[in-house]
Amino acid sequence: MSIGGATYDLFVRLKQEALCEENGEAMFALPLGSKVHVDEVIETCGGGASNTSVGLARLGCSALFEGVIGSDLWGERLLKNLQKEGVDTQYALIVEHEVSSFSIILSARGGERVILYTPGANAHLHKSNFDRDIARQMDWVYLNHIQESAHDIQEDIVEILSQLRPRLTWNPGGRQIAAGIGAPMNSRLLPFTDLLLLNAEEARTFTHTDTLEDALSCLLKNGARHICVTDGRKGVTATDGEKRYQCPCDDSAEVVDTTGAGDAFGTGVTWALLKGLPFPTALKAGTLNAAGVVGAFGAQRGLLTETTMQERLLSTRLVVTDRPL
Repeated sequence: MSIGGATYDLFVRLKQEALCEENGEAMFALPLGSKVHVDEVIETCGGGASNTSVGLARLGCSALFEGVIGSDLWGERLLKNLQKEGVDTQYALIVEHEVSSFSIILSARGGERVILYTPGANAHLHKSNFDRDIARQMDWVYLNHIQESAHDIQEDIVEILSQLRPRLTWNPGGRQIAAGIGAPMNSRLLPFTDLLLLNAEEARTFTHTDTLEDALSCLLKNGARHICVTDGRKGVTATDGEKRYQCPCDDSAEVVDTTGAGDAFGTGVTWALLKGLPFPTALKAGTLNAAGVVGAFGAQRGLLTETTMQERLLSTRLVVTDRPL
């Protein structure tokens, strides 16, 4: 079960001249009153739970989407896309007279992007419409970024995990990260987390630490079993409580757009752990899945199938290094 959002993404490909730099930071410059010519406009489906459920279905898993979609044109397209990919949508909630979550993604040739986003129907996921009964039947729950209004479903998830012990992948959202590791619901959820996914900045913020080593140590002490911290082109630092692993990026991958790379990575690692593969192999699976996604526009187009994943795991030159903690 993938819990979280579904978003309709509209990619607007800007010319490279729209990029500029100010105070050492790259940004888009769109002068007020100007008419800006764009290279390309592409419509795709995205959103955390949409991406991860589609990713897991592509990898041969029986995947279910748990989220809220509006009864508009974008919602129809999101639902059709999930069904086309083989995702179980019978527990998706369709809200009448509500706009589905929608993003306009300004993108440049080097993969740089700015996302203009409205949560729309995603904000309607909360405890009163979360399907606890179907969650109890799951082998694995994937908790994606959720809106602040949905945080109360964590109480149900903790209760379900403590009783029946499906396994859990957790990718905390911005509010949860800002609240920190000591927030009551965060501290309750961590001991049930089989796979925790963060980027480097999030890991330090979440744990109130200054270094990645301290962040990993803190997360382990609070009960997370497998931790993956992504850091862009620097690759992934991870631990299973016994060793610390370093997995580089797949440098052979062309970067077209980085949207959805984190979801693809988490999906690949989750799939591998579900299959009982060793953690270093799981890190490779996540990295290969992310490499597929950044090579195409949108968060789902480049997601790997199980056959392709198995082939690439056999042929990959990625070397995962490890050392004791």
